[in-house]
Amino acid sequence: MAVAAGLGPEAEELVLLEKSLGLTKGNKYGVQGERKSPVLQINNGPSLTGLATIATHLVKQAKKEQLLGKTAEEKAVVQQWLEYRVTQIALPCTKEDTRVILKDLNLYLEDKVYLARNNFTLADILMYYGLHHIIIDLTVQEKEKYLNVSRWFNHIQHYPGIRQHLSSIIFMKNRLFTNA
Repeated sequence: MAVAAGLGPEAEELVLLEKSLGLTKGNKYGVQGERKSPVLQINNGPSLTGLATIATHLVKQAKKEQLLGKTAEEKAVVQQWLEYRVTQIALPCTKEDTRVILKDLNLYLEDKVYLARNNFTLADILMYYGLHHIIIDLTVQEKEKYLNVSRWFNHIQHYPGIRQHLSSIIFMKNRLFTNA
């Protein structure tokens, strides 16, 4: 892994993203500031800072621009979710923050397969990586409560090349309890 010890989780996510995109170069990342925002130095050019900025660069480098959205609307939706990922998921979350995030995401995913409706995008990948540490700690009942999030998350973790070394999270398919 190209990430040195002590780098933030976002830099680790970028290494996972590189591998899922088929990039073999193995970029070296630094961090900047108290929040440990990832920084990527581009050869002799300027450095890139921030999860969404670097991730977008990596997608373009891998020539997989379809992950950024195909239509203008889809591109805007992808950018919206990348911004959400950076501003909401990256922050230290209280139990209440986590509940609100999962409730909102669950409602949003009610009629969608992916975050950008029916197309798998960079937003799905980074939201998956960002939520993994939250979803892994949910009880069976909480996973049932956030059924749309669970469905989406389980689908993404089985998408080829995405999960990598992250723990597979089990989602029950049969209800273990009734609401009666």
